[in-house]
Amino acid sequence: MNRDVIIACDFASKEQTLAFLDKFEGVKPFVKIGMELYYACGPDIVREIKARGHKIFLDLKLHDIPNTVKKAMCVLSQLDVDMCNVHASGGVEMMRYAVEGLTRDDGTRPLLIAVTQLTSTSDDMLRNELLIDANMQDTIVKYAQNAKEAGLDGVVCSPLEAGLIKQNVGSDFVAVTPGIRFADSKKDDQVRITTPARAREIGSDFIVVGRPITAADDPVAAYEKCCSDFK
Repeated sequence: MNRDVIIACDFASKEQTLAFLDKFEGVKPFVKIGMELYYACGPDIVREIKARGHKIFLDLKLHDIPNTVKKAMCVLSQLDVDMCNVHASGGVEMMRYAVEGLTRDDGTRPLLIAVTQLTSTSDDMLRNELLIDANMQDTIVKYAQNAKEAGLDGVVCSPLEAGLIKQNVGSDFVAVTPGIRFADSKKDDQVRITTPARAREIGSDFIVVGRPITAADDPVAAYEKCCSDFK
């Protein structure tokens, strides 16, 4: 699988998003549309960015009862995105229903991945707030194994766990990793982070990069550096 850098377009409006993408003349980066932008603009923003020639990771992290997730995925499957996701904590049955809902009549579907633990989750939070006694690594591996059992293509995990996923679930199981920062960047609200180059070494297939690119003085140069470091 070819590695790729996905830009997290976490903007509040269509105007901000398109103005940002207009900076990339002749280049069509893979972009992530998350909750903020999707809830602000609805499915039309997905259609417009797709029509511009971008690949899209629709990051809505569905987590509900199996039938509700299946019906939602039936709707999302018509948007022609390239990747979407659910929360692995919804369980194997929910994830199986998600695959069923996302699969179109012709048998095609976008890549479907599952969120293991958010990169803002610490070991302390896992133990004291979520009441999960297993450690972070064991929890993430189990969630990834559940996702594979359910027929998903991969998981979202921190770059620090990408190699662990490959070792325990399979080298062809996709690892999509946010929590990417350049060596001289601020951590912001992320806890489990690393650089693009290190993510490549560990085994990430896709890295999701937001503020180090979108808030950079020169976003195009920051994107190009990220691609160079990762590939």
